[in-house]
Amino acid sequence: MAELMTPLTAVFAVIGLIIGFSKTSVGGLAAIAVAIAALAMPAKESTAAILAVLIAGDLVAVRLFGRHVDWSLLRSLIPAVVPGLVLGTLFLAVVSDEVLRRSIGVMLLVLVGLQLWLGRRRRTRPPRTGSEPEAEGGGPSRADHPLTSWITGTAAGFTTMTANAAGAVMTLLFVAKGVEKARFIGSFAWFFLGVNLAKVPFSVGLGLMSWIDVWRAVLVFPVVVLGGFAGRALVRRMAQHQFEIAVLLGSAVAAVALVVG
Repeated sequence: MAELMTPLTAVFAVIGLIIGFSKTSVGGLAAIAVAIAALAMPAKESTAAILAVLIAGDLVAVRLFGRHVDWSLLRSLIPAVVPGLVLGTLFLAVVSDEVLRRSIGVMLLVLVGLQLWLGRRRRTRPPRTGSEPEAEGGGPSRADHPLTSWITGTAAGFTTMTANAAGAVMTLLFVAKGVEKARFIGSFAWFFLGVNLAKVPFSVGLGLMSWIDVWRAVLVFPVVVLGGFAGRALVRRMAQHQFEIAVLLGSAVAAVALVVG
């Protein structure tokens, strides 16, 4: 246990606070924790080290918001995650640490850009009237198409395996579907708890995760809980679009640090 009492554990306490906060508010903030971990230690090792803390955050989120889960949102996504996890594992096995670090930064920047673009479209789109169909021709929107779920699920599996950054991918889909805030967070909580637990064998198989990572997550769990309650309190009081803008700006700064660092 003495080997855990290092400056790195103090860094992970900050990471745990951010992750707990993001899991019960707006998930984009977790990108900052991912970037901090990748800057504090070798990028490949960081993906496994932060995974244990993410699982701790998922448990907190399930406890606070799990009853709001909408399983109908998740059924079509779960099978598509597996191919993404496999592709992500193969990518981790062949790339260098420097390439992975920069890849994480680029992925985060792209996902932040997509979220900003989508948010701008939402704000500039005129409100629908009661007689206006939900999509062209009155049919289901593109967000409800089965292919959209498969693309999103595979992309989420790949990005979560390589960069622990699938929250932004899932956010795009959930926002496009117009998912209400409580259902959004509750469904995220259960989805990522399952996905992150599924990633553990892959990380162990690559030789990236060790018991030290697990014990470090246990050590910082109290601050993860603190962050979770703080996130829940803030998300009830703050306008969602204001909070999203702040989180996306923070994620962009963190991503730039990875790309140019």
